[in-house]
Amino acid sequence: MRATVETLGIVCFVGVVQVALGLVDLASALALSAPLSAAPWTVVTSVYAHGSVGHLLANVLALLLVGPLVERRTTRLRFHAFVVTTGALAGISQVTVGGLFGPAAGVWGISGAVFALGGYLLAGNVVSTTLFDRLRLTPRAQVALLGGVAALLTLTTAAPGVALVAHATGAFLGLVAGRVGLLDR
Repeated sequence: MRATVETLGIVCFVGVVQVALGLVDLASALALSAPLSAAPWTVVTSVYAHGSVGHLLANVLALLLVGPLVERRTTRLRFHAFVVTTGALAGISQVTVGGLFGPAAGVWGISGAVFALGGYLLAGNVVSTTLFDRLRLTPRAQVALLGGVAALLTLTTAAPGVALVAHATGAFLGLVAGRVGLLDR
């Protein structure tokens, strides 16, 4: 549970920084928004920053549920790299795709990475592996199936203001990573 606790420590540290920045009306400096080149550090900081205490608590609870289970299968370095990479890619996809439908709002939170961790668990276990092996699906059909599962997982969090594209991206990345055993030792 060490890497999960370390991740929670980073989230809490960034939360303290965020509160301090909020005192001078700069908390949004940690949110990822378009254009990405305007504040490139937000690709990482946005993963660990949160919009509210409720948002933080929901993500912490979800991380505590899936983080330790993934952690048992991988190294600390791989765990942290997976969290920051999938979280960043989820945020980038939210800002990019959201920008296609109107002004993209800033995004923050570790939920894209948490969805990736959950997807990893779902697709990277013995039961899923056995099922995929027996179905003998083509690679294209597997990608389509994983995309459908990611969409279904995302619908469970559908609500106004929720970064659904980020959740779907995280879930899909985690499902694919789990299917290929990316984090396994």
